[in-house]
Formats: sequence, C-alpha cells, structure tokens
Amino acid sequence: MNKGGPIIIIEDDLDDQDILTEVFKELNYKNEIIFFDDGEKALQYLTSTEIEPFIIFSDINMPRLSGMELRDKIHQNEDLRLKSIPYLFFSTSAEQRHVIDAYSKSIQGFFVKPSSYSEIRDIIKTIVGYWEACVSPNYVK
Repeated sequence: MNKGGPIIIIEDDLDDQDILTEVFKELNYKNEIIFFDDGEKALQYLTSTEIEPFIIFSDINMPRLSGMELRDKIHQNEDLRLKSIPYLFFSTSAEQRHVIDAYSKSIQGFFVKPSSYSEIRDIIKTIVGYWEACVSPNYVK
C-alpha cells in the first residue's frame, strides 16, 4: 500500500464528486484525488499506470462496469492484487445481497454515504485515518 499515492474515487454522480472534492479539500490530505465516472476507465488506468494508489473508493451501481465487476477484475489481476490497494464500497445504499457479495470478494469495507456533509467528512476522515495507520506488505514488481 502506497500511503502517499493517489486516492481513486469511482463515482458517476457529479454532485457526489463535487461533495467529495470539497471534503478532501477541507481535510487537507496530501494525496492527489482522481475521479473516474465508470469502472472501465478506472480499470484502464489501474492496469496501465505504474502509480500505486493509496485507496480506491467505489460506487456499486455504475454504467459499463459495476463496482462489483471492477472488484472482480482487480482481484483476478495478480499485479493489482499484490499491490494491496484497499478497495472500499462507498455507496448510496447497502442492499444485504450487495454487502454479502462484496465481502465474499474480499472487499476491505462497505460504507453507506451519509446524507449530511459533516457526516461524509467524518466517515472519510475515519476511513483514511484507519488506512494511514494500517501496515501492509511492501509491493515489489
């Protein structure tokens, strides 16, 4: 895990992108924030860059390639899997079948987007703080 790497956010809702941009600005993290509006674009980036992201926040319901499908493709890619990039779902809802499916695919967290700005800020601060404190294997290509 590269704690100084970019934070990837896969979110197709522009309003949610704007809110998350403001939250990360307010929290003043040094990590670059990179948005993708669908899973295919995110997968293309992840498989073509040498940059190792810090965390991936993913919506579930997206066009072209859903969050679950993207997680499967990342988990099947040995190079990406060995990078130990935390992959978290950050979604508007948490249907029980999605939660079960996510954890069966070794997801590192499933969070429902809170409705208020301050709650979103607090949960992002908690998530990022946890992963900043977490120890992971060093990835060597």
